[in-house]
Amino acid sequence: MKIYILDKKIVAKIISVMLLVIVSVIFTGIIDDNGIMSVFSTSKELPIYYVDTQEKKIAISFDAAWGTEFTDDILDTLDKYNVKTTFFLVDFWVKKYPDVVKEIDRRGHEIGNHSTNHPYMSKLDENQIIQELKTTEERIKNITGKRTTLFRPPFGDYNDRLIRVCRDNGYYVIQWDVDSLDWKEYGVQPVVDRVTRNVKNGSIVLFHNNAKYVSEYLPIILERLQRDGYKIVPVSELIYKDNFYIDNSGKQIKKQ
Repeated sequence: MKIYILDKKIVAKIISVMLLVIVSVIFTGIIDDNGIMSVFSTSKELPIYYVDTQEKKIAISFDAAWGTEFTDDILDTLDKYNVKTTFFLVDFWVKKYPDVVKEIDRRGHEIGNHSTNHPYMSKLDENQIIQELKTTEERIKNITGKRTTLFRPPFGDYNDRLIRVCRDNGYYVIQWDVDSLDWKEYGVQPVVDRVTRNVKNGSIVLFHNNAKYVSEYLPIILERLQRDGYKIVPVSELIYKDNFYIDNSGKQIKKQ
């Protein structure tokens, strides 16, 4: 038997090529639900961050998980400016404030699902995700008679598995492209500036129902947006329900 000894330079080149292949796989591969790298898959599941539209139309939304001190003020302000919006509710909030849930629905606002326990959804398996969806869905339906079809993951945390499970269970996963950062309590003007300077056609704006300055900044923002010609609608009236795709920026685009 002949034994072939490779030149050191050739060996070095082979190792270099192998390292380049490994690095390429790391940066271009996709990790599936079992933690296995798929070299050939390049698609990534994305939620809806904003919508591609020529209409000067946007949606504003409120996440509700902690307290309800300012919710009546929010509802009164929305009535004053004739605006309907979307409230994403967590199950333990719904359980604690069923009368507020009824009032949100009675005033014509849309209710979305914001999970049961407010977890990081990407850390859950499929059955746990379904449980997070269904528990809240059923409680809201028992109060309002309406099934939720929009889901906003807590902390904006998601992965491919979450998007697929939500879709299989009749949900559109909704993020936002304009974060008011109202929870940081910077004051009224920073929230007003951040929202009004960053909205565009098809934007989805994130607020929180128990943000400290919401009673002050909300009327200013609504007045300015309406003055600038924006129509403010619930999320479900902004997004496309079928025949769409989502680009790598999270923009939902209608197929031609």
